Amino acid sequence: MKHENKIALVTGSSRGLGRNIAITLARSGADVIVTYRSGKAEADAVVTEINALGRKAVALQLDVATVASFAQFALDLKSVLRATWLREQFDFLVNNAGIGIHKPFAETTEEDFDALMNVHFKGVFFLTQKLLPLLADGGRIVNTSTGLARFSAPGYAAYASMKGGVEVLTRYLAKELGARKISVNTVAPGIIETDFTSGALSHAGAAEFYAKNIALGRVGVPDDIGGVVDFLCSEGGRWVNAQRLEASGGMFI
Repeated sequence: MKHENKIALVTGSSRGLGRNIAITLARSGADVIVTYRSGKAEADAVVTEINALGRKAVALQLDVATVASFAQFALDLKSVLRATWLREQFDFLVNNAGIGIHKPFAETTEEDFDALMNVHFKGVFFLTQKLLPLLADGGRIVNTSTGLARFSAPGYAAYASMKGGVEVLTRYLAKELGARKISVNTVAPGIIETDFTSGALSHAGAAEFYAKNIALGRVGVPDDIGGVVDFLCSEGGRWVNAQRLEASGGMFI
């Protein structure tokens, strides 16, 4: 299996895209550390599903918006790596956890801005920094962005701005971690059918509108994204570095 003897940590993997990424990596042979903010039962269900695939998995609680918790999380992670895998390091870090706030620019509050910043940019920055000693040389970091960092849709100014920051950070990480042979890339999904986008897709005609503006003629599903992350973590993706890979079916082109 292409990820045999590899361990992946996927943030926000109790549901949605993160869940799909975790299970897809497991199907390719990776063991997985699942993280969740509050949905322990959901995370445990993902662990059970991964175990059923013949892979090891552990669920750890993590609030990516709370930088002060990262030191303890790193200690917990180190203990889990030793106890479960007899290892000191893991191989793939997928920064996936996210929240959504849809508001016009003129109505976005400082609280909205800070909530998005803490999860989507500050959290990614400092969690990655804290976990660097636990990430194996030759490993992979995959950050998630959004198609909204390329095209614009009213109501997502703050959210997309944070993701734009992550895309710049990806290039800097690739430059600075190159000496350790760690590649760093961004996956930017288009509109995907998950609970994260249920609000955007619930309006009358919304799904049809998006489908008409996607070259492949449909809204995306989680399975459209998991395989992209899987590729970037694979030996076949070893020479892809510092890139933004949009997986949107050709949205707004």
